[in-house]
Parts: sequence; C-alpha cells; structure tokens
Amino acid sequence: MIIVDDCIISDNLADVCFSCDLAKCKGACCVEGDCGAPLDAEEIPVLQRIYPDVKAYMSVEGIAAVEQQGVSSLDVDKQPCTPLVDNRDCAYAVHEHGLTLCAIEKAWRDGKVDFQKPISCHLYPVRIEDYGEFKAVNYHEWDICRYALAKGREEGRPLYQYLKEPLVRRFGQAWYDELVEQCEQLKS
Repeated sequence: MIIVDDCIISDNLADVCFSCDLAKCKGACCVEGDCGAPLDAEEIPVLQRIYPDVKAYMSVEGIAAVEQQGVSSLDVDKQPCTPLVDNRDCAYAVHEHGLTLCAIEKAWRDGKVDFQKPISCHLYPVRIEDYGEFKAVNYHEWDICRYALAKGREEGRPLYQYLKEPLVRRFGQAWYDELVEQCEQLKS
C-alpha cells in the first residue's frame, strides 16, 4: 500500500504495466459496463456549459440521450455518471473507422472546449473512491483491457507512469512526484 497525503493507493499502480491499445480494444470502455463513466459533482456544470460545443461531435443517438436524460444521469448507487444510449454506449461516445472515441475529447483537441473529458475517463483503469477522511486510489481490472496489459508489459510501463498526465491533473505535480518516489522504492 502506498500513502500520499490523504490517499491510500494500491500497489498495483507500481506493479501493473499498462498502455492502452486502442487499435485492439476499439474503445470498449466507452461501450461496455452497466452504467456511464463516474462524474465528479463539479464536472456536471462544466458539461452543461460545454454541451452546445460538444454536441457537434456527438452521434444522433448520443444527442437524443442527453436531450432526454441531461448531460449526466445517476448510476444504481445514485452517483452521477455520463448518460447512456440504450443502456450501452456512453452518450458522448462516437464511432469512427471501427473505433469508439470521445466527443468531448475531440472537441477539446479541436480547441472548441476547455475541458478534456471527465477525470474518471482520463484516469481509467484507475478508480478513486472518496471516503471523506481519505481517498482510495485503486486499479480496476477488466478483461476488455487485456491488450493494454500486454502492451504495457511489452513497453515495461507501470500504471503510475502511463497515467502521469491524469494523475497530475487530478492531484497535482507534488502529489505525483511523491507517488513516483514511493513507487520507485517499492520496485527496489
């Protein structure tokens, strides 16, 4: 177990090698599962603000889902998440050339919005649970990421390195630097 500030972090971030292989998984994490991507409460007004610009990148079905459900919905635990199309695809998922991509991220890459995508999506396969006094930072193992595990092993790239950008986005550079130091100690 690794502890940085108020976060208890799974050793998996140091032990598991991971590197998304979109060419093989085709973006299955935006399609599979029983609910949408978890959202932080402060992300909902951001999604409301940027939706008019993101809408141009979305599928007809995704737009219909957002128009019916809103920019967010609630999962089975009554936690905010992205809405789904027919209980399957994330409403913000778009299918292009056999791949599933994120309309929010496409709009961000084109400079149309100032929000890259929900932090839970950016951090995946890591999930964060907030328990008030502390946060649990855990690796979520899922069969659809088997190609990412193989590619990560091939590259020798542990999760904490692969997820540097979203971890810094979520927790800050000093937090990440401390994580790196502790991961390196674990490995030696």
